[in-house]
Amino acid sequence: MATLEDVLATIDANQEDALARLFALLAIPSVSAVPAHFPDCERAADWLTRELAALGFDAARRDTPGRPMVVGTAKAKTRDAPHVLFYGHYDVQPVDPLALWATPPFEPRLADGPNGQRIVARGACDDKGQLMTFLEACRAFRSNGGLPCDVTVLFEGEEETGSPSLAAFLTDNAKTLKADLALVCDTEMWNATTPAITTMLRGLVLEEAILAGANRDLHSGVYGGAVVNPIRALARVLADLHDADGAVTLPGFYDGVDEPPEEIARQWRDLDFDEAAFLGAVGVSVPAGEKGRSVLEMIWSRPTCEFNGIVGGYIGEGTKTVLPAKASAKISFRLVGKQNPERIVQSFRAFVKARLPADVAVEFVSHGASPAIALPSRGEALRRARRALEAEWGKPPAFVGSGGSIPVVAAFKRELGMDSLLVGFALDDDAAHSPNEKYERSSFHKGARSWARILAGFAA
Repeated sequence: MATLEDVLATIDANQEDALARLFALLAIPSVSAVPAHFPDCERAADWLTRELAALGFDAARRDTPGRPMVVGTAKAKTRDAPHVLFYGHYDVQPVDPLALWATPPFEPRLADGPNGQRIVARGACDDKGQLMTFLEACRAFRSNGGLPCDVTVLFEGEEETGSPSLAAFLTDNAKTLKADLALVCDTEMWNATTPAITTMLRGLVLEEAILAGANRDLHSGVYGGAVVNPIRALARVLADLHDADGAVTLPGFYDGVDEPPEEIARQWRDLDFDEAAFLGAVGVSVPAGEKGRSVLEMIWSRPTCEFNGIVGGYIGEGTKTVLPAKASAKISFRLVGKQNPERIVQSFRAFVKARLPADVAVEFVSHGASPAIALPSRGEALRRARRALEAEWGKPPAFVGSGGSIPVVAAFKRELGMDSLLVGFALDDDAAHSPNEKYERSSFHKGARSWARILAGFAA
């Protein structure tokens, strides 16, 4: 009977072949936001379908109104084993600005770094390298007698464009996809040697406000001062959204916002987190959010209102004395706790309308809304995952929050009634969505070993 140590030894022995498989997937430019790359998304889906079939999965590409899904199912070597659903996404971000890449983004390579070798390519950490850690763990189990758990795999091709086909797909395929627990590998470690389990995800509301004044752009010398300027009106609205202490001023914005449990807050305080280094790495020195809150609180457990883009008037080179007819802003709200996305939208729109001067109208465009997720910080699955990660990394994982949002976790809960376990092996400096994206080779290797230990721990 093969043991877990046999499985881990197989992962160790097959690293060169595993890297070649990852490079083959990374070479496919599956950019879901660019129509010219839609056929490449299909190529990536077909590649993954073949890989799953070669591992003994009943695998199929499932076409959607957008990019294809890939679904695979495999039974454990024993009866009555736990059933897990593993989720990953094969689509990647656009590569712009291309000139900032040291080498072509879809020609994966190894480079030296402070933590050893790193894999450089678009999608290396987000999310192809991450999902392949799980497949390599499954491959090692298959080579040693079979999987310890019933496994369903779901690979999506639209995560980077908001997952428009996901909710309907989950509903239509609920019987196939429903499992005891979802596993999501799209998160980070605490640092290069300390694993992490993410237990809190912020929600997200994306709003665009377009303010319109006169029926055309006007000469600012002829009309300036006499005709309302939408940029001035927009600037007033945006300035009023925060008070002098950095708090958001929308009525009811903090309804449903609670403090994190004391045991979680205490662990955060005990983490070796250098606020000055975190801020200094991006060229700033002073926290800019709510006064009296630590940086970790602000990015993990506090809601925010941020301005992501402002457009109005002439923005080309030189100057043009124009009084613009329109001005617009794109605004994101990160939500926590039990904040209600729909109420945030209603409050924001009422807030804007109340501040419009005469002769200015507003049009709102919604770009999506999802609630925050607080995952159970206790429970048998979490306990076993924690023990497995500690065995692999030599130290217990940190329980962390995430400033970002992973809508699929909310979708699993809403559509399938399933909790998720969020374990990832990316690092802060992996440059996801940026030029020269990378994934540490140690993350790829030990990530596969970690998933092998977690699956074995679930089945024990």
